[in-house]
Amino acid sequence: MRVVWFLLLAGALYLIYRRPPAIFHGGPPSLLVDARAIPYYASLSLARMAAAYVLALVFSIAYGYVAWANPLARRFLLPLLDVLQSVPVLGFFPAAVFFFVGLFHGGRLGLELAAVFLIFTSQAWNITFGVYESLTTIPRDLEEAAMAFSLGPGLRFSRLLLPAMVPKLVYNSMLSWAGGWYFLIACEIIALGPVNFTLPGLGSYLINTAQDGRLDLTMLGLGALVLLIIALDLLLWRPLGVWANRFKYELTAGGPAPTSRLLTMWRKWPVARWTTLAGVAVWSAGRRVARAALGPPRRGLGAARAVIDRRWPGLPGRLGSAATRIVGWLIVAGLGYLVVRSVIALGELLLRPWPIEARAIPAGLGASFLRLALAYLISLAWTVPVAYLIATNERAYQVAMPVFEVLASVPATALFPVIVFIIAGRSGGMNVAAVLLALTGMQWYLLFNLVAVAQSLPADLKEAAAAYGVKGRLYMFRVVLPALFPSLVTGSITAWGGGWNALIIAEYVVYKGHTFTAFGIGSLLDRATYSSGNLQMIWLSLISMVLVIVTLNRVFWRPLYDLAAKRFKIEY
Repeated sequence: MRVVWFLLLAGALYLIYRRPPAIFHGGPPSLLVDARAIPYYASLSLARMAAAYVLALVFSIAYGYVAWANPLARRFLLPLLDVLQSVPVLGFFPAAVFFFVGLFHGGRLGLELAAVFLIFTSQAWNITFGVYESLTTIPRDLEEAAMAFSLGPGLRFSRLLLPAMVPKLVYNSMLSWAGGWYFLIACEIIALGPVNFTLPGLGSYLINTAQDGRLDLTMLGLGALVLLIIALDLLLWRPLGVWANRFKYELTAGGPAPTSRLLTMWRKWPVARWTTLAGVAVWSAGRRVARAALGPPRRGLGAARAVIDRRWPGLPGRLGSAATRIVGWLIVAGLGYLVVRSVIALGELLLRPWPIEARAIPAGLGASFLRLALAYLISLAWTVPVAYLIATNERAYQVAMPVFEVLASVPATALFPVIVFIIAGRSGGMNVAAVLLALTGMQWYLLFNLVAVAQSLPADLKEAAAAYGVKGRLYMFRVVLPALFPSLVTGSITAWGGGWNALIIAEYVVYKGHTFTAFGIGSLLDRATYSSGNLQMIWLSLISMVLVIVTLNRVFWRPLYDLAAKRFKIEY
């Protein structure tokens, strides 16, 4: 099923871009490489990130809920999600170019929408996996309690399902924002064959200054990014992290809850209290006005429906069923047409004579896989102990998490000068640098998923362990690691997806006009995208990469995920 979804997706994307539209004219928006423009660029990048995150949040909750609630839909949605999270950001460039840039004929609005869409693809899949994992690990007794109280769909979602999602939503949102910052450079420079546009923003500013060798300006831009991340942590993520602790499963009164100094100061400040009260008053007044405005039409519609039911019994139900069937058949017909056209397009692509570079794809996949395996083992070696430390020491969480959030958000471009220093005059230095850069694209997915569970370990579980004298290594292997296992699998799936994405940056580095490469599928894809513009090589590289990722997920990670959901969720 995953292979079918990917071939359909690849065929559709290739179908719409096999003939590059001749509508792109004029130059890209101007980019002023000046330190005084950094605040403006930071505001533009922040606005794009926020817009993409709102879309990712809505998408993730809806997608994860449907995949959990509907077994038939789950058979299609989970394989599709595996495919989507394994497609590199470069793989979505054709859709961004055709649908958004092409729709607005290269105008600024189309470029902005394309950038938001590309950032969305670097944020949404991680949150969606977190939502699905949260729903699959809800304790059975809570579900039975919801059934016993006969909660309707609305109350069941708002009182049981949504609160179960909150811890994962908060921590995975931190990670998704970090991923968005990480790939911001690729999202603000839209390039594919003859098409090349650069949007003003912090990401494009960093890549331009790094490629020009202007390290002073690069460091200033990086400093602005770090300050922005710290501000978001203090004003948004830290208070949300404290709030998310209200939704962990408890049967006994736990210890002191984590606090946020900012929230404490805000509650004590008189102006803040009056501001909060004013906001609540405005919200309540708005709700009353909306109810007053919407009430009569709703009552009128209800009366009209009652009259129709009396005169023509069952007519609304029959009309609704007929409309549903018509819409369903139209969707099936549209999908069938898309499947046929996609298969034809893929056939045309694969039946052409393959370029000579295609012979290097299997070896490139092998080299890249070895680098990612090494980076994954390094990530595993330090993230699990850190998650254990955070699970047992609240002070460690308060100190370490802001640092991790900043480090996770630093784009790999900021490491280019260090990389060049490492590889200069050293044999095999680029292979070491590629592993280090791949590490930056993998380790944070593991860490943030593990920390989300470590922070929400029930207090009664800790108290039971203390009562039985379980401590040290026994506590780690009998309490913490089993509780972390579902998130370890989820984090591993997304980490490998992020690692394959990071290869685009890890194996192809441009600095001061010089290109440094490490042989692998990432460098082959970069060269085909940015240098030769060979669409056939681009698609062959993408198809090969995603087939490997999907096979790995299907054969290894998915069985582990099912095992984690069955044996390692918290039950009472």
